[in-house]
Amino acid sequence: MEDCSLPQDSLFLGFDCSTQSLKATVLDAYLNIIISELVNYDSELPHYNTKGGVFRDQIVNGRIVSPTLMWVEALDLILHRLEMSNLNFGKIAAVSGSAQQHGSVYWKNGSFEILSSLDPKKPLVDQFLDAFSIEKSPIWMDCSTTEQCKAIEIAVGGGLELAKLTGSRAHERYVGPQIRKIFETRPEIYQNTERVSLVSSFMASLLIGGYACIDQTDGAGMNLMDIEHRTWSKIALEATAPGLEEKLGKLAPAYAVAGSIASYYVERYHFNKKCVVVQWSGDNPNSLAGEFLVFSSFS
Repeated sequence: MEDCSLPQDSLFLGFDCSTQSLKATVLDAYLNIIISELVNYDSELPHYNTKGGVFRDQIVNGRIVSPTLMWVEALDLILHRLEMSNLNFGKIAAVSGSAQQHGSVYWKNGSFEILSSLDPKKPLVDQFLDAFSIEKSPIWMDCSTTEQCKAIEIAVGGGLELAKLTGSRAHERYVGPQIRKIFETRPEIYQNTERVSLVSSFMASLLIGGYACIDQTDGAGMNLMDIEHRTWSKIALEATAPGLEEKLGKLAPAYAVAGSIASYYVERYHFNKKCVVVQWSGDNPNSLAGEFLVFSSFS
């Protein structure tokens, strides 16, 4: 049987992709913090012109978004800083992360080819300039989908029925109503979208060089998942937009491995090709999990 134990000097890299910043923390096998870096979007990526990491639409009431490409460039910058701090990427055994919940990313048709064939000689941001069908991602602060929330609840038989099915009534910030709004108001954009990611699965996708699954805990906050069976709800999907299940991909348990680190990072930063990327999740479920995190869990 193959020995699955890790070297004692193994390191573990965790990210926190929040509304205002991207943070990276490197731990050793004893949960000691080895390195920590942070990129503030407003001050360190000022060309995106965000305030608090977001845009507040002055025309569409309640529309609040963040530039999708900003998160990509933040990953470039923070990896460069880790490199400059003399981090030995080759010792990193696993990578995972937490991300703001309810934000969504819309990959343009053909973007998988970009994602799966990254050039290690170029920064990520230069390679994703034309990868997104919507350049600014709706986030958790957005409250512009009231009409879509009402329509979804009516379609499934009322707010109580939706809550029984998905765990909650329709909420403006949830991704289901956001997708319905895009389908209704910008159908050509919806048709030109091959994959919809949450911010968590988006960041994991960047790391594995392919589309990462949405994890079940983050997926539970979309008004789309059957909360009892942990699968996409056919009823909720049909109430939201046609052909949506294919665009969402499969769900995965939060503890699952999303994939191995992409060759881009092996060649550019000298990660070990055996380094795994564990499913990212949302900040709220990760915070809850952290409440129960003790060293004995790892011994």
